[in-house]
Amino acid sequence: MPKPMMSGEDIESETKLKDSLSRIKHVIIVMSGKGGVGKSTVSSNLAQTLSLKGYRTGLMDIDITGPNIPKMFKIEDAKLYVNENNKLIPIAVSDSLSIMSMAFLLPERDMAVMWRGPMKATAIRQFIEDVEWGDLDFLIVDMPPGTGDEAISIVQLIPKADGAVIVTTPQDVAVLDSRKSITFAAQTKIPIIGVVENMSGFICPHCNKLTEIFGSGGGEKAAKELNLQFLGRIPIEPGVAASGDSGMPIVLAEPKSGSAVAFKSIVENIIRTVEKK
Repeated sequence: MPKPMMSGEDIESETKLKDSLSRIKHVIIVMSGKGGVGKSTVSSNLAQTLSLKGYRTGLMDIDITGPNIPKMFKIEDAKLYVNENNKLIPIAVSDSLSIMSMAFLLPERDMAVMWRGPMKATAIRQFIEDVEWGDLDFLIVDMPPGTGDEAISIVQLIPKADGAVIVTTPQDVAVLDSRKSITFAAQTKIPIIGVVENMSGFICPHCNKLTEIFGSGGGEKAAKELNLQFLGRIPIEPGVAASGDSGMPIVLAEPKSGSAVAFKSIVENIIRTVEKK
């Protein structure tokens, strides 16, 4: 059956989308099979680390109904502006890091977003084609948990993304859900860059002893069984939560902490993988 003809508006939109993506060198999709595994913490620290290394980086928060990224950078009250090309200017947190989130478009912080799939898909498309990202080395896409509307939309809009980073915690139930994200990526032909095991042991701030509260190794074991790259494990530290609440990612707030060192190592693995491709 032949495809339906595109309208003039559809053609213009498709052109804008392609033009925006053509200026972005690498797209990294950060996914998790379930909520509460620290996906937004991982996304924000990956983006911040890339920026600190001198890469022009964008961070796109497409958790439409639960955007948390602005809080993690203390920019919840930032206002968006439109340039002369009628494009939104993402919020710059440094010369090399800019952020776009649904939170910037809400009249009130606590306002609930009650949208069905088509409206979410439209918003995500606009986050790409109607935002002046400029020339980027990396665009980090922070996804909501699961494999629903937002996930489907992003793989349709950016089919040539460099790949997905799967975030899990060590528990069996989290690893089980992470496998669903891996299956989703395979079915949609998005390469998997690797698996990150978050909350992998608690580091005591007083004695530096590591205690495996949630166990350890579940993410690494799953990666090995599925023949995927294991990017690294991130310990639990009080500073991670504190830095997120204060609006400064741990790689900035405590650059010598175990978590910050782990994030930097994971970023090195990601850079090496995407540049090899």
